[in-house]
Amino acid sequence: MTHAVVYYKVARDNTGICTEIPVILTESGPLQPLIHYVLKHRHMLSESNLNKLVQAVGLLIDYVEANHQAFEIPNDLFNTFVQRLYSGTVSVDGNDPSDLYWNARTPPVVRVLVSHLSKFSDWMAQQQGSQQLNPWRQATRAEERLAWAAWQHQKSRAFLGHTMDVDVAALNVSQARSVLLKRNPVIDHELVKFFPEDRMVDFLFNGFIVPGKRKSPRIEDRLNLRDILITMLMHYGGLRMSEPFHLFVHDVIPDDTAPGEALVKIYHPSLGLAPPDLRDAKGKVVVCDRATYLRDKYGLRPRTDYKSSHTLRAGWKGNALDSRQHFMHVHWAPRWAGELFWKLWVFYMAQRELIMTQRDPLKDFPQDHPYAFVTREGKPYGIKAFEDAHAKAIKRLGLVPAKSLGTTPHAHRHAYGQRLADMNLDAIFVKKALHHKSLGSQAVYTEPDRVKLKRAMATAEARAEKTEEGTALPPPDFLAYGFRDVDPRGLFSGHDPKLMRRN
Repeated sequence: MTHAVVYYKVARDNTGICTEIPVILTESGPLQPLIHYVLKHRHMLSESNLNKLVQAVGLLIDYVEANHQAFEIPNDLFNTFVQRLYSGTVSVDGNDPSDLYWNARTPPVVRVLVSHLSKFSDWMAQQQGSQQLNPWRQATRAEERLAWAAWQHQKSRAFLGHTMDVDVAALNVSQARSVLLKRNPVIDHELVKFFPEDRMVDFLFNGFIVPGKRKSPRIEDRLNLRDILITMLMHYGGLRMSEPFHLFVHDVIPDDTAPGEALVKIYHPSLGLAPPDLRDAKGKVVVCDRATYLRDKYGLRPRTDYKSSHTLRAGWKGNALDSRQHFMHVHWAPRWAGELFWKLWVFYMAQRELIMTQRDPLKDFPQDHPYAFVTREGKPYGIKAFEDAHAKAIKRLGLVPAKSLGTTPHAHRHAYGQRLADMNLDAIFVKKALHHKSLGSQAVYTEPDRVKLKRAMATAEARAEKTEEGTALPPPDFLAYGFRDVDPRGLFSGHDPKLMRRN
């Protein structure tokens, strides 16, 4: 590797506000063009996309250092670089004279990396007059057809599809990148694992046990209420794992439309309307967003603004929000979960109040904060700590925490989506409950698994056998095709369809 990635704080004016960004360091110093590009596009790049951009540039730097003498034309180098992303750099005999030793990457991964590099190269060509690594060219007829099909699919799924300009689309589909990429394989909504419903109650009340307090008669002493509440928000409220970590203490109140249930609102971490307890110098309530609220009252930033390695970091996906106040409701399924949540919430709020009043102001996190879920020291609770607690609770039940088994935190939202599908809830309501922007987004959560598909096909086959038309395929005459010699026990004799299905 000929470079290193470090995080720098960049001040662009005299306000004292700094932007923390990843910077690639080479033997010649920081990669200045990438710094300028990131600063210009930072508001458009998620943390994930920013990391992928830096990764892509770093890979290209390493490849150029190892192979620049083999090419005279930059486009040829870039084209071969993309091929090596697909193939890896290790030969069949296990050697790699370039010392890169890359493993092969999948088509979707390569497509993302090349997309970031192409956009970065386009920007450099526009700003500095450098040669584009992956320039645009006239698309072939086949490429135009594929691009039109993709545009039509996007338009049909988009809520504001009627506003998409066909003239702009015509210009876009007429162009294609010079480097040809492999098409991604089509996966028909790969099955997602969801948490086993028959173990859920046992998991909550026997998994999240406070060590040494299992026999305590007091529920607030015996149970880890904080992790139970977070898990309930995901399993019975359909939230993504990061979303409960943006919850303020102000965001849970009794539901006046459903007595006994909790009304939970998950606000956008920065744009959401702030609680009305921030006042100016004259004592007047300040109406502001949560980014301003956190800064002016607590000296904090929204949790999305911390880098991925920070304990305060919590992500946010572009959900469909329910209000111009930038929040989304939690919709309980089943209804009794909202009642249970409210009862446990009351106990937990008493616990939190005690923790916050007894915390040591000389510790690492002395200031107060509005986040609902806290550590024993009063710090905002982190996602990694919850994942560890969730895994320990799984093991207490004798289960194994694994994504493939549906026993990780991500599986709770999947279980929620599957539950709504099993209720035969209309697709528009499933979309609303899951806070999706598109009707097609929930397909991954509601797709039938292999067992359900087999059961449905068996039912359809039995129904077809009973019809007068007899559309079900009859079993073949196995004996007529010489199965007698390979069937000494006579399993296929008699041609009994029921026997054949059993065997």
